[in-house]
Amino acid sequence: MGKYSQIADYLQRFLDDEVRKTGIQRVVVGLSGGLDSAVVAVLAYKTFGDDLLCVKMPSHYSSQSSLDDADALCKDFSMRSIECSIAPMVQAYEAMHPDMDNLRKGNFSSRMRMATLFDISARENALVLGTSNKSELMLGYGTLYGDLASAINPIGDLYKSEVYELAKYLGVTEAIIKKAPSADLWDGQSDEEDLGYTYAQLDSAMKLYVDERLSPEEIVLQGVDKEMLDMIISRIFRNHFKRKMPVIAKLTSRTMNHDFNYPRDITL
Repeated sequence: MGKYSQIADYLQRFLDDEVRKTGIQRVVVGLSGGLDSAVVAVLAYKTFGDDLLCVKMPSHYSSQSSLDDADALCKDFSMRSIECSIAPMVQAYEAMHPDMDNLRKGNFSSRMRMATLFDISARENALVLGTSNKSELMLGYGTLYGDLASAINPIGDLYKSEVYELAKYLGVTEAIIKKAPSADLWDGQSDEEDLGYTYAQLDSAMKLYVDERLSPEEIVLQGVDKEMLDMIISRIFRNHFKRKMPVIAKLTSRTMNHDFNYPRDITL
């Protein structure tokens, strides 16, 4: 049994266990036509079958190729899907705020997608599955209460480079695997251009710093670019708030997330 065969098997059992214990039987995934959502969708389909609903939420910035790739994936795996455009909501807000820069447009679009997805999940009595990988989570490359929001995330401990390998094992559409990473948040948006480095470069450094716990000095001695490493470390600590529940001021002896930390699967 190969590495990614074991990972896929574990993640399917993880999804089944974590969803079923809530008493909910169905799940929804926001399907963008990109790698991460494709991998989560395929894992979910292998676990839940027709109890998965893929939701395509294009905006006026979405490329037709992304929509085509999402459609092709659904066809390849016979996954149920619907389309719910966020363009009218985003365009209406942009008209009210013509001074919005790309960052604000991207964050607003991401939050409109998640608001739409959670509303559909309420209609379907389903849980929202997350699609953020470990590279994005460590760097804070995501929108709080936008694409970072979910009930359960099966790929949050896989670096982007590992998600590529899992996608190949799962048989994800070749066009999705080969395309340049982009969230289609604005015209011409590119993940790696935003970050300034490729995911392969970033992941190799983060594995040394996060997983192997080497010091910055030891990592640089291994040939990692110091400027890139400094950027990574800065982003990891600067964006830590995105990886935590809101901090609650402690006033009593039983404060949520301080002393009141029952596991999610506790039974009465």
